[in-house]
Amino acid sequence: MKVNRIGFKNFRNLADCEIFPCDGVNVIYGDNAQGKTNIIEALWLFCGGHSFRTSKDSEVIRWNEDFARLELNFYGQGRDQRASLSFTPKKKTVNINGVEKNSAAALIEKFCAVVFSPEHLNLIKRGPGERRRFIDSAICREKLKNAVILSKYNRMLTQRNALLKDIFRKPYLEDTLEIWDAQLVEYGSLLISKRLEYMRTLSEKAKIFHGGISKGKEELSVRYISTEDISDGDSLEEIKRKFVQRCEKNRKNDINLGVTLSGPHRDDIEILINDKNAKSFGSQGQQRSAVLSLKLAEAAALKERMGEEPVILLDDVLSELDGSRQDFLLNELKGCQVFITCCEKSNKEQLRQGKIFNVSRGEISE
Repeated sequence: MKVNRIGFKNFRNLADCEIFPCDGVNVIYGDNAQGKTNIIEALWLFCGGHSFRTSKDSEVIRWNEDFARLELNFYGQGRDQRASLSFTPKKKTVNINGVEKNSAAALIEKFCAVVFSPEHLNLIKRGPGERRRFIDSAICREKLKNAVILSKYNRMLTQRNALLKDIFRKPYLEDTLEIWDAQLVEYGSLLISKRLEYMRTLSEKAKIFHGGISKGKEELSVRYISTEDISDGDSLEEIKRKFVQRCEKNRKNDINLGVTLSGPHRDDIEILINDKNAKSFGSQGQQRSAVLSLKLAEAAALKERMGEEPVILLDDVLSELDGSRQDFLLNELKGCQVFITCCEKSNKEQLRQGKIFNVSRGEISE
């Protein structure tokens, strides 16, 4: 997957222009608040029409303008392709290879990228919910049917929790709980199975990337922690059996508290560096390296599914990394197209081969 050209019109603070990146590493350099992240955001929008910075499409339109437009020329699936995104305060329009689409979701099957932004450090810094969202987003992008499983499980969970609250006031409704439990176990077990399958791939690849970033000084390990005491090698039937047992064991507590106390919505991912918890014992640079390794592992897993390298988008990734770790990102990521934003002059000077773009007050120059 390669970006050949991206064009901007009324997009955030960026001047109306187009840029032509190289096939390797593209460094986007400039002071803070000049528009560097806007370029990363624009590229990410072609992965499905959703920003990693805002949920409001109207915010990408330049102040005092009534629309914004992005154009992308890229090579993917063995041929040259083109796509465009147009935004108005009330509507988003998607066009792929000259055909208007009903939904931006159509972009998912065409253009593929993996993004790192400073907010992704919350994978380590915050609670289990951040890590569950990361793994669920990854498995849903890997296979669309996984999104159906996740949606059905969340719906069953919401309905079961509503029933638990009703049972507290109307005890006779407890007899209906088994019906919901059966559905919760069915979709919950499938979700756990898909997470475990993906985690095996992710953990192996993240370990390799982290070894490269740290020059072999650190070992990264990632483990799935389940409320049902489920092990990595458990079959789907074994997962279901343990889930049923846990539901039965927790039933009275569930009713008393009005919430479901076990299931994939309570699970977590443990991230360890040299067998120590990264959240408690990792430095800022180690935490950043660990999250970056997970994102690069996500890209490698996507490559296996799609048969081609996704584009790597790294926003403000070099800060808090020492020189050798920066060098790995700038010069050792082979075979894929990379976009990296940075502020420090020394960062761009480390690049041995690639292109450098300067951004100043929204103006982009090569």
